Amino acid sequence: MKFVSWNVNGLRACIKKGFLTFFQSIDADVFCLQETKLQEGQVSLELPGYHLYWNYAEKKGYSGTAMFCKQEPLSVSYGIGDDSLTGEGRSITAEFPAYYLVTVYTPNSQDQLKRIDYRMAWEDAFRAYLQTLDRTKPVIICGDLNVAHEEIDLKNPGPNRGNAGFSDQEREKFTQLLAAGFTDTFRAQYPDRTGAYTWWSYRFHARNTNAGWRIDYFLTSDRLFPQVQDSRILSDVYGSDHCPIELILQEG
Repeated sequence: MKFVSWNVNGLRACIKKGFLTFFQSIDADVFCLQETKLQEGQVSLELPGYHLYWNYAEKKGYSGTAMFCKQEPLSVSYGIGDDSLTGEGRSITAEFPAYYLVTVYTPNSQDQLKRIDYRMAWEDAFRAYLQTLDRTKPVIICGDLNVAHEEIDLKNPGPNRGNAGFSDQEREKFTQLLAAGFTDTFRAQYPDRTGAYTWWSYRFHARNTNAGWRIDYFLTSDRLFPQVQDSRILSDVYGSDHCPIELILQEG
């Protein structure tokens, strides 16, 4: 099984930059999007052979997730089970016979950590939600988690310490998530690989110098990780300020 996840930073813009060519060439079994920045009816997307699911934000041009599946899921749900954290279109959960798949676009804490309280509430609710799913069957989580976990996960850790995406609070919540029974598949496979990033600021030609951050992830329940054949960062694919990531899973 091949899973792909991509924060497209506006699907309509990404389509103009070659999204469909990449989509067709990668031939994923499931393709997940974050930051679609769409309302219903704003894009006409024909993807023969796929079942399409969308979670739109109430605010126009903001957030949003999508999931395109070759195999029709047993069930699909939206949100993370907390009514106080709905309205921004940040997650979709698809149930398959052997696992759940959750795509997520974690809230950004923003400059000066203006939204850190909301982010911390989200982190706790999301972790609890995943643990609830995991009690039924294993879980695959993919998406933009908006945190670089360790210093190896961004080019310039020193100047960014305490900033959104590399604050002690956000990093600790990611540590807690892993401790709750989940594996960061890329880092588990490539523990010492440096320069492996998924997001680059549009400022200062950051992508040209690879001054990036690894903030997009595939996580799995610990007991599912032995079936992971590869977890890859597709940094040669353009069209967004993020690049796609890919997970290859051996079906058990």
